Amino acid sequence: MESITSKGLHILLTLETESEALLLDSEGFLECTRNILSIKNVEIVGVTSHVFENNSFTAAVCLKESHLCIHTWPEFRQLTFDVFLCNYLQDNTAKVEKIADEIIGYFKAKTIQKHKIYR
Repeated sequence: MESITSKGLHILLTLETESEALLLDSEGFLECTRNILSIKNVEIVGVTSHVFENNSFTAAVCLKESHLCIHTWPEFRQLTFDVFLCNYLQDNTAKVEKIADEIIGYFKAKTIQKHKIYR
C-alpha cells in the first residue's frame, strides 16, 4: 500500500539484545526517545511509565501524531516496541521507519519480528 493513501504507518517490533542493562534502564530509554523525537520534530504530549520489581519497564509516549510504546523482558533479553504516526498534516512514513531503526540501534538489537501496518 502506498504511504500517501495511508492514514499512517504503525511498526511493531519484537527485539532481542545482549545488553540486559539497557532493558533495565527506563530513564535512559526515555532520554534517548526524547532526543530522537526532538530531532525529528515529533511533539510529545505525555509520557507514562512503570518499573517492575525486576527493573524491567513499560512506557507509553503519547505523541501529537499518535504514540510509541515499549515493554522489556530482561529475563528473555527481549523487548517489544511499537510506533505509530498518522499522516494528518504530512506523510510521516519515513519518520516512523527512522524512529524504529534508531530504537533497534539504541538497544543493539536483533529483530525477531517486524510488522508494518499501513492504517
